[in-house]
Amino acid sequence: MPKGSVIKWLLDSDPAIRWQVMQDLLCFPAEDVAAERKRVATEGFGAQLLALQGTDGSWGGAAWNRGFTSTMHVLMMLRDFGLDPASDPAQRAMDLVREHVTWKGCGPPECHDNPFFAGEVEPCINGQVAAAGAYFGQDVRGLIDRLLGEQLPDGGWNCEAENGSTRSSFNTTICVLEALLAYEQAGMGNIEVARARLFGQEYLLERRLFRRLSTGEAIEDRKPPNIPFTRFAFPTWWRYDILRGLDYLRRAGVTPDERMAEAIELVESRRGADGRWRLEARLPGPMPIEIDEGVRRPSRWITLRALRVLDWYSAQS
Repeated sequence: MPKGSVIKWLLDSDPAIRWQVMQDLLCFPAEDVAAERKRVATEGFGAQLLALQGTDGSWGGAAWNRGFTSTMHVLMMLRDFGLDPASDPAQRAMDLVREHVTWKGCGPPECHDNPFFAGEVEPCINGQVAAAGAYFGQDVRGLIDRLLGEQLPDGGWNCEAENGSTRSSFNTTICVLEALLAYEQAGMGNIEVARARLFGQEYLLERRLFRRLSTGEAIEDRKPPNIPFTRFAFPTWWRYDILRGLDYLRRAGVTPDERMAEAIELVESRRGADGRWRLEARLPGPMPIEIDEGVRRPSRWITLRALRVLDWYSAQS
């Protein structure tokens, strides 16, 4: 177990963090976890986000935007917070999104009339929409089918495939993998979905979560703002990093093997002398609400995710 002071620091926070600490690090009884999770809808970060929903059902007036205030970005945050999909506040919010939000002005013209949960054309965006939609019990079968048809021969996905790219992108692949996993965990999966997800998962593992398959060199992210995969951010949005990859593998119930060892060592090496992890990167753009103290400051979100990844790895390896 981590030091008591770190656990106390994590618990002295928002319900969105507390319930996950209680469940993932402390193994509290299910009824205690559920009671704390219920507060996400009415207190703190979760309640603040829900209150920002417009009368048109959207956040930020858009299905998606280049900041992080849009409907897609907020739904991804609410998913990360663990807002209970069965709660009345979640149900009301999803009803408004499903019935009113479209992609008008937010994607290619041919997608303007698409309902929000039908998505648009880029697999990195559609992966995030499908992940949030599946988590909140929405019909995203059309999006899942599209993503399955866009898997590349190496097992992953890339938004640049439409421009001729034949190699997958870590950034796009993690977005799609999380969507496929959310779809399966919502009880809607099938053999085709599972096969595609496992193939994509191997894409990450064969590259030891951050190295080129051809040379073994660490991959440099070429997408602005060019933040290395070895620096941890939260929220992650479209961006991949090693901690996000490991947390996906944990949630997928993967048995650890030696291909993860270097990434795990890197996570452990980032632990500060105080037992906490820092927020190492933040994508440029406005946040709908502030959930951390800033880059280079101790981060409860990064610390929570790092601790549960290390717990999973040590317990299973």
